[in-house]
Amino acid sequence: MNIFTVLLTQPLANGLIVFYNILGSNMGLAIIFFSLFLRFLLNPLTKPYMDSMKRMKEIAPQIEKLKKRHKGDKLKFSQAQADLYKEKGINPGAGCLPYLLQIVVLIAFFRMFNLTLTTEAGPTTAFNELLYSPLKIAQDVAINTRFLYLDITQPDVIVSSLIPFTIPGPLLFLAALTQLVSAKIMQPYENVQEALAKKTPESSDDFQVAMQKSMIVTFPLMTLFIGLKFPSGLALYWFIFSFYQAYQQYKTQGWGGMTPWLNRLGLLKSENSKK
Repeated sequence: MNIFTVLLTQPLANGLIVFYNILGSNMGLAIIFFSLFLRFLLNPLTKPYMDSMKRMKEIAPQIEKLKKRHKGDKLKFSQAQADLYKEKGINPGAGCLPYLLQIVVLIAFFRMFNLTLTTEAGPTTAFNELLYSPLKIAQDVAINTRFLYLDITQPDVIVSSLIPFTIPGPLLFLAALTQLVSAKIMQPYENVQEALAKKTPESSDDFQVAMQKSMIVTFPLMTLFIGLKFPSGLALYWFIFSFYQAYQQYKTQGWGGMTPWLNRLGLLKSENSKK
């Protein structure tokens, strides 16, 4: 096994089987609760990002003053902004961490599902190649891969002779929608910064703002594209992981960029629109 498999893929496979055994041999439930468990483990690493987002919203008026004070001098503004971030204990790069963690874990899940759920040898034999000795499954025991309407070894897609292309299934759409909601909740900082940036023609977007803007579209599309080819178990993991992240962001900073959408639908009271 290569180092990536030993350090990430193999522990994920063993963790998933632990939950599978605990939850009555239901792989769907195992993926759901294992995903929540992973989010819980990653909370200490993503908390600095949440704290950074809140502090950036709080100092937005000070950023505006700096832009006015150093209008026409991009270098001085950048230095003053960096000094302000340092004074307030803000790390603009903290926003990278949650996305990098998600991508690394997602890649590990790709490998795990490829090695265990899509092989000709069958899930039991494939899992046993990754499992530690106490968790190995008897060869005559078939792993249950059914969950609701899904076979988690197969993509969640709708195929019809009447349609010349493959359509993502309900779970894939839910996973993509959750990604979109999560990204929109993160948007207040982006909107404030962009509004301030437009007041000075020489200013440029903060790296975290640019990344957030890109992720609003990139992650949902990536979820749909990947889900068309990969087992639906991966889409189930991605949906639960993203849903928890969206909830965590909501608890930290309110509805954020989702507020205008929810107001148009009449789902929020007027006093919530400030969030």
